[in-house]
Amino acid sequence: MINAVKSELRKFFTTRLWWGMAIGIFVAAALFAALFALSYTSEGMGGAGGPGGMEGGEVQIANSVYTSGLGIGYLLLLTIGVMQIGSEYRHKTITGTFLSTPRRVQAIGAKIIALLVLGAVYGLISLVGSVAVGAPILAMNDFSPFPDIEVLRSLALALLALGLWALIGFGVGVLIPNQVAALLVGIGFAWIVEPLLGFGLSFWEFGREHLVKYFPSQATNAMVDTVTMAGPNAPENLSWWAAALVLLAWAAVLAGLGALRATRQDVA
Repeated sequence: MINAVKSELRKFFTTRLWWGMAIGIFVAAALFAALFALSYTSEGMGGAGGPGGMEGGEVQIANSVYTSGLGIGYLLLLTIGVMQIGSEYRHKTITGTFLSTPRRVQAIGAKIIALLVLGAVYGLISLVGSVAVGAPILAMNDFSPFPDIEVLRSLALALLALGLWALIGFGVGVLIPNQVAALLVGIGFAWIVEPLLGFGLSFWEFGREHLVKYFPSQATNAMVDTVTMAGPNAPENLSWWAAALVLLAWAAVLAGLGALRATRQDVA
């Protein structure tokens, strides 16, 4: 298994994709951290020093600043997850993968472990960018960069969230054999469909209280305990541990179905 995992990581890090993604996630994290830090520390912007219509304490403000690039991060990890398996089917290299690792369960397990490692690596890159930019801005505006140990917990959960999004991408990439279609469906749902659906359901009491909080993006935000929307139509958030279990369930179901299909289907 260790050799199979090394092989999967080598496949990824020997392409130019990895450093392009690394630069993108670092820059996005730094820019969003600067934007959010300046917004939350500006005077007259609403409750708790944040923009109007938002609420949260110093811990939530620090969490929001340091994980502000998480939305871009999980889209990139979703893309990596899709491409990690989708490119194999697209370029017909999956046959060689299964020949080099005859036990398909082991081969698919190696891909899953590799994706978790990639999630942690890119998560660290994202957090380095956001903390390096966000912490000084908070400090210069008389906000504590690390007001409580809960901030460190949120940073660790951000790493877990990115790994789980990579597994979600893996599941989508197997269940939709066409790589381009899988990318369009996965990114389109996470970036466009889910936010619009969540916004629409927020005006329905049952949807606001019982549905929206179980969406993967909503669960991701709840995991890291960020500043939340205020108002009568604001959806309820799960506690951080419940949100982590929800996102884990999404990843387990999609990755599990993908793994089941990959281990049973015929390949050319």
